[in-house]
Amino acid sequence: MTLPAHHPMVDGRTSNSDLITALRGGTPRRTPVWFMRQAGRSLPEYRELREGTTMLDSCLNPAMASEITLQPVRRHKVDAAIFFSDIVIPLRLAGIGVDIVPGVGPVLSEPVRTAEQVAALPELTDESLEPIREAVALTVAELGSTPLIGFAGAPYTVAAYMVEGKPSRDHLGPRTMMHAEPEVWKALMDWAADASGKFLRAQVEAGASAAQLFDSWAGSLPLADYQQHVAPASVRTLDHVRDLGVPLVHFGTGTGELLTAMRDVGVDAVGIDYRIPLDVAAQRLGDTVSLQGNIDPALLFAPWPVLEAHVREVARRGEAARGHVMNLGHGVPPNTDPEVLSKVVELIHSL
Repeated sequence: MTLPAHHPMVDGRTSNSDLITALRGGTPRRTPVWFMRQAGRSLPEYRELREGTTMLDSCLNPAMASEITLQPVRRHKVDAAIFFSDIVIPLRLAGIGVDIVPGVGPVLSEPVRTAEQVAALPELTDESLEPIREAVALTVAELGSTPLIGFAGAPYTVAAYMVEGKPSRDHLGPRTMMHAEPEVWKALMDWAADASGKFLRAQVEAGASAAQLFDSWAGSLPLADYQQHVAPASVRTLDHVRDLGVPLVHFGTGTGELLTAMRDVGVDAVGIDYRIPLDVAAQRLGDTVSLQGNIDPALLFAPWPVLEAHVREVARRGEAARGHVMNLGHGVPPNTDPEVLSKVVELIHSL
């Protein structure tokens, strides 16, 4: 299938933007920059808008999700918006009991740990994704030539939440299941892959110009386990959007040992966390992918001369890559001073 004629990647609004150019390995006019978790608690306007509304309700209110997505673009003048949502939204839309508990994270009413439970998982329907399409359409109408990046959780991270029932430090549940009950694990991963894939496709069809898969917990895995028990499901997720032709980005934390395997699921760019210098990552990954990252979020709280030197160093090392999109090496910490982020954007645009 091809994208509709009014899609920003088809009508020319975003197809030659700095972000899309860099993701595809071209030469942008200037280094593009956006921040993971740029829409969120670091912004006073976000805290004001969200007051009295739960996280999942705010994600499923199209007008609110759109406004939250747009806030950091207005404030920081970043080169991309990232769709404001959560990786468990597809679960909620499929009818699975899940909530985001403040200070804890996603909590399921019932963890999914048996073959029977996996077999009984409800399918995510096309109709249930309507609020997502509506939010994306509202956002893209306001963004003009600034591209929107679609967002989904990678199947391993989604499945890890489903098995544990809540956030976990060591992810023993999913790591055990993939070996103890490989058939059950594969069925769960296929379900999560299709849910995240449909979620991503709804965003891209409605106007997102790129798509990013977030594998927050992949760093808990050895390479062999990732390749055998996880990568095929990540491929399956991205297969839902490949025919639409938008650039694909793959990001995980603590994934230094997994970078080539993450590249090999078939993406245009790999997100690099703050632990690995970009020139080292470029050496490992070669010239078939662009890199995204990787300012250390901890340095956002350092004196400006320290942060400025670090940003310049990240930019310098990023020159080793086929293409470079500046970002953090993790999400924006909630207590970040937004003025600092705006200043970082100005600096990057001046380089």
